Amino acid sequence: MKIAKSLLPLTMLLLSGCVVGPDYRTPETTLPGKFSESAANSAGDVTLNPWWEDYRDKRLNALVAQGMNENLTVLEAMERITEAQANVVLAGSGAWPQINAGANATAEGQDGSFLSKSPPGSPSHTQTKTLAANGGASWLLDLFGQYRRATESANASLDATYDDVNVARLAYLSDLTTTYISARFFQESLALDRLNLASRRETLKLTEDIRAAGAASSLDVVQAEGLVNQTLAEIPPLEIGFYQAANHLATLLGVPAATITPTLIAGSGQPMPRYNAKAGVPADLIRNRPDIRSAERTLAAATAQIGVAESQLYPSLTLDGTINASRIVNTVTGNLTGWSFGPNLVIPIFNGGQLRAQVDIANSQAKQQYFAWKRTVLNAVEEVESAQAALIRDYQTVAALRRLVASNEEALSLARESYRGGASTILDVLDSERNVANSRLTLAASIRTLATDYAQLNVAIGGGSAIETPVPTRAPRVAQIVGKAPVAKAPFTQ
Repeated sequence: MKIAKSLLPLTMLLLSGCVVGPDYRTPETTLPGKFSESAANSAGDVTLNPWWEDYRDKRLNALVAQGMNENLTVLEAMERITEAQANVVLAGSGAWPQINAGANATAEGQDGSFLSKSPPGSPSHTQTKTLAANGGASWLLDLFGQYRRATESANASLDATYDDVNVARLAYLSDLTTTYISARFFQESLALDRLNLASRRETLKLTEDIRAAGAASSLDVVQAEGLVNQTLAEIPPLEIGFYQAANHLATLLGVPAATITPTLIAGSGQPMPRYNAKAGVPADLIRNRPDIRSAERTLAAATAQIGVAESQLYPSLTLDGTINASRIVNTVTGNLTGWSFGPNLVIPIFNGGQLRAQVDIANSQAKQQYFAWKRTVLNAVEEVESAQAALIRDYQTVAALRRLVASNEEALSLARESYRGGASTILDVLDSERNVANSRLTLAASIRTLATDYAQLNVAIGGGSAIETPVPTRAPRVAQIVGKAPVAKAPFTQ
């Protein structure tokens, strides 16, 4: 009893232990106070902003809602959460006693007789039954925080997994929106080409009528026919583009193409945003971009792994105990019980530099993750800057092209009137036809670019990434047993 009382304080001291390795601190980097072409106004939390509704396209809104939790890439990323939660349990399980039990029973005997000098009445049948049970317990004391750091790393990796779901969801939103924009662009281009075809056929008929009156040549008719056939040749590639976009939309929604294409063939106007996107300030990206948050959590996990590696440099203490009980039933019946208990201390002395190399590897991997985080931040700033610069000029381009289309349509009307009156040639009419057709298609392409750049800017600032995302959870059982890591004070050694 006195020995037990003497060992109790020592045991409590060993159980409290210490945590080796650097404590994690959130990394920092220098960012400008604002983007190049916007005011220094924070956009706040944009992760729940449904920016695609700014296009005012009900079909697009329905497709986004349909695929929000059906996209296979998003579902795959969500399934990784289950794996990461299990890793948290696995990381902390070694810090607690491992208890095992077993049991067995045997029966053996002999039957027969012997011609020997055995006294009369000797038994010719013997039987022995043995019932045995055993139990064992082993507890590796976490003296230097190996399992605490491992759990800290696993929890950080779990956080990164939740952010990876948002990364996948943001990629889905970007892909679906831009693909839908492309599908509507091809439909608009097809409609414009059919309009141009009708106009050029009208010009061809006008030319044939004028030739019948003797005021035009066969060359004029052939040139007008050539423009009609050119328009006919432009239609099939546009149809191909539409069907390819529709098929990709179906893939993003996780359904066969036949379920989506018929509903899109009816057509609709080109989606165009009605508002200007607020880029906010560069500092907003740190909390709104899921890829930045994921990179930061991955850095935290790598930093905790330094402590796991360093803990291997120190002694480890394991408490082992066993108990065995058996009952033997024979000519003599009795019970046997045996037990053992004792600590097992392992001190690393010489391992060829393996353990130190593992620490160096963990340090290097943490530094790599820091550089990866910083690169992710800078790439995010670049994406916002580029998308914002493009979007500002897209609005200017579309406005100018609208005026150009109106001018060319008026010029075509005047050219036809002049040709009817004999004041100009068919070449003037055909040139005006080409100008109208080209400017209309260029306008449609510019609207497509504007709508795409609007989506890219919202994706670049992390807009809508947290919509329909599951709330992060922890493994409560492990959190209660292992506990949280110390409050972060300092980063890994740089």
